[in-house]
This record gives sequence, C-alpha cells and structure tokens, in this order.
Amino acid sequence: MTRAELVTNLLKTYPNLPPSLTGAMVSHVLNAIAEGLIKGHRVEVRGFGAFSVRHRSPRKARNPKTGARVSVGPMKVIFFRAGKQLREWINEDFLANGPTY
Repeated sequence: MTRAELVTNLLKTYPNLPPSLTGAMVSHVLNAIAEGLIKGHRVEVRGFGAFSVRHRSPRKARNPKTGARVSVGPMKVIFFRAGKQLREWINEDFLANGPTY
C-alpha cells in the first residue's frame, strides 16, 4: 500500500476530513516514526508492532552478478517486529472478517 492509497482509505473512512489535512496527518505520523528511529529510539505502536534500529558489523559478501568478493562496511538496518494484534489479524484473515479491536 502506498502513502496515497493510505490517504485514500482514510478519506473513505472519514469523508468529512479535508484531503490535504489527511495527507498531512499521514506524513506527520510517518515522519515521527522516522525521526524516532534516526535518534536511535525504539518506536512502538501498540497492537501493530515495533520499529528499531540494529547495527550490522562489517562483513565479506559476494557480488551476485560477478561473483567477486567485496567488503561491506558497518551499517544500521531497520527492524520491524509485528505486534500481537497484527499477528492475530493476519492469521484470522483480516480482510475477510474485519478488525476485532
């Protein structure tokens, strides 16, 4: 789902909201998550999941195109762990049954 599709779904649910405000709200939430991760914080949305940053050590890898060995430096990667409610929704076929808040 793209950001635009998310805004469209919100507008279907809340038709009285102006589209520009809905788009700004989605952007604000996503920016807040990104800012928290950039600062090194763990961002948790109860029932949905938690985002965190993990550090990867330098390592040797292989270029899949040429097969040559290359060095990959240390890097930070974003890790997402799904929350209990999200896992239950996925296992209950959320789209067929709807949310059970």
